Amino acid sequence: MRLMLHCVVDMMRIKGQNKKMTAKKMLKRPEMKQLIEKVKMLSPFELKDEFIKMAQKSKELGTPKILNAGRGNPNWTAATPRQAFFSLGQFAVLESQLTWCEGDLAGMPQKEGAYERFLAYLAKHPDEYGMDLLKQVVEYGIDVHQFDPDEWVFELVDGIIGDNYPVPDRMLVQTERVVKDYLIKEMGGDSQTATHELFAVEGGTAAMCYIIDSLKSNYLLKPKDKIALFVPIFTPYLEIATLPSNEFEMVFIHASAVNEEGVPTWQYPKEELDKLKDTDIKLAFVVNPSNPPAVAMNEETLAYLEEIVTKHHPKLMIVTDDVYGTFCDGFKSLMITMPYHTLGVYSYSKYFGVTGWRLGLIALAKENVYNQLIKELSKEEQEKLVERYEALTTNPKEISFIDRLVADSRQVALNHTAGLSTPQQVQMAIFSVFALLDEKNRYKEQTKAICRHREQLIYQELKDYPYLENELNTAYYNKYDLLVWAKLKYGESFATYLKNERSALEFLFDLARRYGIVLLNGSGFEGPAWSIRVSLANLNDVDYTKIGQAINELFEEYANDWKNGQ
Repeated sequence: MRLMLHCVVDMMRIKGQNKKMTAKKMLKRPEMKQLIEKVKMLSPFELKDEFIKMAQKSKELGTPKILNAGRGNPNWTAATPRQAFFSLGQFAVLESQLTWCEGDLAGMPQKEGAYERFLAYLAKHPDEYGMDLLKQVVEYGIDVHQFDPDEWVFELVDGIIGDNYPVPDRMLVQTERVVKDYLIKEMGGDSQTATHELFAVEGGTAAMCYIIDSLKSNYLLKPKDKIALFVPIFTPYLEIATLPSNEFEMVFIHASAVNEEGVPTWQYPKEELDKLKDTDIKLAFVVNPSNPPAVAMNEETLAYLEEIVTKHHPKLMIVTDDVYGTFCDGFKSLMITMPYHTLGVYSYSKYFGVTGWRLGLIALAKENVYNQLIKELSKEEQEKLVERYEALTTNPKEISFIDRLVADSRQVALNHTAGLSTPQQVQMAIFSVFALLDEKNRYKEQTKAICRHREQLIYQELKDYPYLENELNTAYYNKYDLLVWAKLKYGESFATYLKNERSALEFLFDLARRYGIVLLNGSGFEGPAWSIRVSLANLNDVDYTKIGQAINELFEEYANDWKNGQ
């Protein structure tokens, strides 16, 4: 009996200490309001740094580990294509030494006989990592595209050595063809019929910058023009639109559809898509699957969007950023369903775990609205563009928009040095063929399973938060709307309390301060004010259980404050 009393006393003492620790970790409401007022104009990615600072303070108060789920960088990498890449590098160095070898100095690879020497190298190094895939990459080009064997091996070898400028500057010829096979397949199309041309760039962010600059340089976008953004959307698209040099008028197309319970499905209702009937809108920016909900457009949305553009707005330009499409079952890109209007952006960064390599693509069909709109410019604008590009060709009026993108990426005058580095292009080719040869989608299913498992770990901890089964959900991120949760669990009164008395930023700062957890605010992506974004790609599985527990516990504390106030 005495022992039991001691245990009870000890437990009460521990609980008291925990409450004191919690009190230390909590900011007082006036302090919190001052902090929120100070940072509320920051973008989510700048706010992330403030949350990290707050989380570091929690570590000083005893939180064992900071969990930063605010970044989309995956914690997996594709090993086999990297092995093939580095094995190719070893062969390529030997090739360069065949022509000149003096100690550390070597010559340049030669084309003639390259394929036979490659086969001999394979026979001599059969057990070297990545050699099986490397052989398949070479044979893919020869068998599928009938590449000349010496030319194909030489392009890979010379490319990985990096001893020449990229020629053509837009993309290496044979590399473009195998990369196109991969891209069109992942975007839901047929590479045999697709007419897209590719421009290899330094990741998706470089693509965004190049596209905006070229649209402006070619008078397709002008300051104060009206543009549409499908929201929620990757924050930089919002920020680019409001730069002083742009000051575009923004029209938001909201993914505001909900199911019968009022839970967001992250699809676009027809009344939102109808906004695109306004022919003053010059351009629409789309991230598909969306960021942060990470949900792809359904067939109904794709069909209605095509109907609107065809019937009401045949000159609309569309830019679609489809980096997360590879995580979605049965994905269809606008660059496939509406190729005439759509300029596609794709990055290898997330799927293959290569954010540091900066591997991206811009894709545009040969027949497109961009070329047509340039032809319809005023005589004065046409003359200015002739002057801009006349150093490149004797017929500057005929330069296609995608080639203008290449020239503009180097301010035109440096067009002769344009293009993504050739080793990066070779890496892109190897990743592409690796994915094409994986007919059973083993790697794809692995990456999708990682994200979906982590999503379930969080939902297991969020008591009564509604989960929607959706094959269009990539689960790369998840977005939780705390107001929807509040209404479903405690009614409209609690949701009103949250809106009037608390804020989502306060919730996120409390998560950081008390639990060392860093998430992002959905409002910064032009999403619902009380939504929060969790990246499901960059932490260990067990961390997502902790994140779910922390969100649930903090949500219940807010609910208890509301109950006590009543």
